Amino acid sequence: MIFDPFKPYIPSDYQVKFATEAWERREAAALRRAVFCEEQKIFEGDDRDAIDDVAIPIVAVSLMGVVAHQVVGTVRIHEAEPGVWWGSRLAVCRRHRSVGPLGAALIRLAVSSANARGCRRFLANVQVQNGLLFRRMRWDKTGEIEIEGRPHFRMEADLSHYPPIVDAATGFRQVPRKVAA
Repeated sequence: MIFDPFKPYIPSDYQVKFATEAWERREAAALRRAVFCEEQKIFEGDDRDAIDDVAIPIVAVSLMGVVAHQVVGTVRIHEAEPGVWWGSRLAVCRRHRSVGPLGAALIRLAVSSANARGCRRFLANVQVQNGLLFRRMRWDKTGEIEIEGRPHFRMEADLSHYPPIVDAATGFRQVPRKVAA
C-alpha cells in the first residue's frame, strides 16, 4: 500500500504580542535574517541596524494548544521623535504566509500599541509589492523612496482606524481565515 506524503503541519492559532522573552527576540532576529538576507537578499549576513537598539520587537508566535511554539512573524516599532513612530522589518515565515492575515495582525498591533503610547503619526517605508496590503489597512502613500536599491513607498497609517492597545505584552490571539494548502 502506498501512502501519499503528509503535508507539513501548520498551526491554526497565533499570539501576536511584544517580544518579552529572550527566545522570542532570538527567533525574531533569525526570521528577519531568513527573509531579508537569505530569501530577498537585501542585506548580506544580518539586517540588524542602530534602530534595533531602541526598537520594540513584536512577534506572531504559533501556538500548539496553549503553548508557545515558534516565532512565525515579526515587526519592530520605535519612536523617532516625540509622537512620531515608525514600523519596519515586517517579516512572516514563508510557510505561514498563506495561512491568513499574520502580516496584517502584526501591523495592527504595531500601530495600535504606538497609538496607546501617544503616537500622533505612524510611518513606514513599505516594499512596493506590499503597498496594496497597507492601502487596504487604511494607510496612505505619501511618497516614494529607494532603500538598499529597492523601491519603497513611504506610507502613513490612518490612526483613527487603530484604537489603542495598552496591553501589547499580551497582545491578542489571531486565528487564520483558511488552512494552508
